[in-house]
Amino acid sequence: MSDEIKEATETKNIKFTQEELDSIKAIQVEYQNKSAQFGQLKIETLLLEQRLHGMHDLESNLKAEFETIQTQEKNLVSALNEKYGAGTLNPQTGEFSPA
Repeated sequence: MSDEIKEATETKNIKFTQEELDSIKAIQVEYQNKSAQFGQLKIETLLLEQRLHGMHDLESNLKAEFETIQTQEKNLVSALNEKYGAGTLNPQTGEFSPA
């Protein structure tokens, strides 16, 4: 057998030192921690997106309700003007002063 083949077949496994193994394990733990942190960040992002979506829905509902109140106000003012004519109302006393 040639020396090269003999060396290749006789290659011995190398054992890492405890310090090297500890360094490898520490890096693996850090990767796991970062993966967990990325996962938590994504969950927080999804929750914020859900909350923002809910706020947009609430805003749309409030806008529609506000527009409904405006319409009710216009109808009431129109009806009161028709009944009493133009003038001003003192909301504290309930007294109406014709123009």
